[in-house]
Amino acid sequence: MKEGRFWALLPLLFFVVIYFAGSYILGDFYALPVLVVFVLALFVAFFQFPKITFQEKLKGFAQGAGNENILIMILIFLLAGAFGEVSKNIGAISSTINFALTYVPPQFVIAGLFLVSCFISTSLGTSVGTIVALAPIAVGLENNIQGIMAIALAAVIGGAMFGDNLSFISDTTIAATRTQGIGMKEKFKVNFRMVLPVAILVFIIYSVMGWQMLADAEDIKVGSFELVKIVPYVLVFVLALLGVNVIWTLGIGIVSAGLIGFFTQSIDFLGFLKSINDGFAGMFELSILCLIIGGVVGIIRMKGGIEFLLNMVTKRINSKRAAELGIAFLVSLVNLAIANNTITIVIVGPIAKEISDKNQLEGSRVASILDTVSCFIQGIVPYGAQILAAMAAANVLLSEKNLPLMSPVDVMQYLYYPFLMGIVTFLVIIFKKRQANPQTG
Repeated sequence: MKEGRFWALLPLLFFVVIYFAGSYILGDFYALPVLVVFVLALFVAFFQFPKITFQEKLKGFAQGAGNENILIMILIFLLAGAFGEVSKNIGAISSTINFALTYVPPQFVIAGLFLVSCFISTSLGTSVGTIVALAPIAVGLENNIQGIMAIALAAVIGGAMFGDNLSFISDTTIAATRTQGIGMKEKFKVNFRMVLPVAILVFIIYSVMGWQMLADAEDIKVGSFELVKIVPYVLVFVLALLGVNVIWTLGIGIVSAGLIGFFTQSIDFLGFLKSINDGFAGMFELSILCLIIGGVVGIIRMKGGIEFLLNMVTKRINSKRAAELGIAFLVSLVNLAIANNTITIVIVGPIAKEISDKNQLEGSRVASILDTVSCFIQGIVPYGAQILAAMAAANVLLSEKNLPLMSPVDVMQYLYYPFLMGIVTFLVIIFKKRQANPQTG
């Protein structure tokens, strides 16, 4: 392999520095438009290395942006957005939450919130959406039980990261599987075996803590639900688990959600079409961002930047274990810098694929490492969207009562699931045996 050129990575370094510094100065990692910063990074790539013609750079951009995996990934993003929006507008989210909480004893409300959050996030494919939906319930418990807010929010965040990591329609799952060229079912099997013991352990921890805190608590009042509205989530999960192509799975999910909406008179035909369009629109920025990132990586690759990065990461790699640790390190570093696990996977995924091919790694393991490590980091960074969304819900209630606002540290001490998920992932990389004849993606 050629040595490559360090300075070919300048557009990527420019993005990380500007985005991190700008967000730090503004005090909000989601105030600076990431798409704008990446377009600026694209122009850095265009201006760099003047001996390479602009037409050659445009060709490299087009080849990167037009990569088969990126285009298919964007189509899946759009369909996932449509399914999520239609399901939300027919009342599937509220029905699912109320159904679950109706049957949760008060003493197990914290563990119950964790389980509900796991299910909702697996159904929706979004951790932030799950936190936004469930955080008000967690915050509301403080009115009856003093001191429960922080641990309740942590349970919601932990469950949200469980689904973000495992859901067949999660941005991170889509990005991880497409960049590695494997099926979602393959990645799910590896991933599920890795995190299920963690989820069970965390459920037990929250159950014990909840029993101690809520032994004398009264029943929690929840709203009504329509069981039929939960069907689209279950259908999508079952179809995906059976190995049905995700594009067909999401299409069936959208149609089933629409039909149930018509049947329950929750939505009319025009409202159904508008929900699909709104779901598409919600994914436009991410889709365009994937194209721009793919194009920038294409130019970087043409200039030798990917070769340099691969050499830097792999020069001391002498085993499959070291290769997997190198991928985990790259994911952690990029995710800490930009506080967005989906974009992290889109950036690191192609590099991980090359490391994987060179070292004959299992594609399902690599996809699982990409997704799990990124969700681990995303779930614990205090400036990530997940913790910030939880803080926003908590501080609204606290400000109304003129009480001191909550700090991310207050919640982070109870984030058992993300921390244990990260620890288990690294233990699996270090100690679990690999297949004798691995199948690369």
